[in-house]
Amino acid sequence: MITKQIGLGLLGLGNIGSGVYKVLELNRKHIEQTTGLDLRITRILEIDQDRDRGFAVEPGIFTLDPETIFSDPAIDIVIELLGGTEPATAYMARAMDAGKSVVTANKAALAENYELLTETAFKNGVKLRFEASVGGGIPLIGAIKDHLAANEFTEMLGILNGTTNYILTKMSEEGYSYEDALAEAQKLGFAEPDPTSDVEGHDVANKLSILMSLAFGKRVRPDEIPTRGISQITKDDIEEAEAEGCVIKLLASAFRSENGVECFIQPTFLNKTHPLADVRNEFNALFIKGNAVDELMLYGKGAGPYPTASAVLGDVVAIAKDL
Repeated sequence: MITKQIGLGLLGLGNIGSGVYKVLELNRKHIEQTTGLDLRITRILEIDQDRDRGFAVEPGIFTLDPETIFSDPAIDIVIELLGGTEPATAYMARAMDAGKSVVTANKAALAENYELLTETAFKNGVKLRFEASVGGGIPLIGAIKDHLAANEFTEMLGILNGTTNYILTKMSEEGYSYEDALAEAQKLGFAEPDPTSDVEGHDVANKLSILMSLAFGKRVRPDEIPTRGISQITKDDIEEAEAEGCVIKLLASAFRSENGVECFIQPTFLNKTHPLADVRNEFNALFIKGNAVDELMLYGKGAGPYPTASAVLGDVVAIAKDL
């Protein structure tokens, strides 16, 4: 098989960026043997260049100037893993204006600036792929955008945040209080020191906004989605759900109705017979109804460096094959 070398520029070498770097090194030979692609990270934009990440980066790859990535003709694809809306959005737009395709896991930037980023990709004839932005390693975006594109979707119901699902699982199965379950999630690295975005549903709102744009062709900004988190859930709520044969899950819901497409995010009593009721701990899942495919569910690890890296590099391979 003829090998084609593809140059990659990486924006950010934090938790997810390090995962991408390590997975690429781990599976480099396998990727080359199965795809004929030699994927090479040639530049990394990173401020904290001296931090011990458990692996060595070749000298000279780090840069503090993003223009060295955008203007490098040897870089074909830019991977954005900075997080936040800015400067991530501006950097992705700049990369695409420079003729480079972009892969990102940045749900916040996508949800806030979906039209800008997709239109910039179209204008420049490059690719923008974002499988890792929703559901970590679960191929939700590709399924909706490509494999199920012949369907008219009627409903989506999802558990899209591993932190809140872990907390609710501990409360339901082991009798933890909300505070103790949150502390455990933080200890294990599932929850941030400031867990507000997760526990109040803001993270899920970003993800549902992206999914709705793809599945229903309806642009709904995250702050327009009625959202309630889990921080007020008590042991009494858990016991009430159990008495009714239910579990409590933080559900993201979007569905067609007589009023158009409606959506919300809230803790919900979910009957134990529903497929989503068995989604436990940090796992995520999306339950979909389409007028051709009927019902299906996609399930897996919705976060973490390696599952997210799997989705990021899947997008990189897909773009690289078309270059």
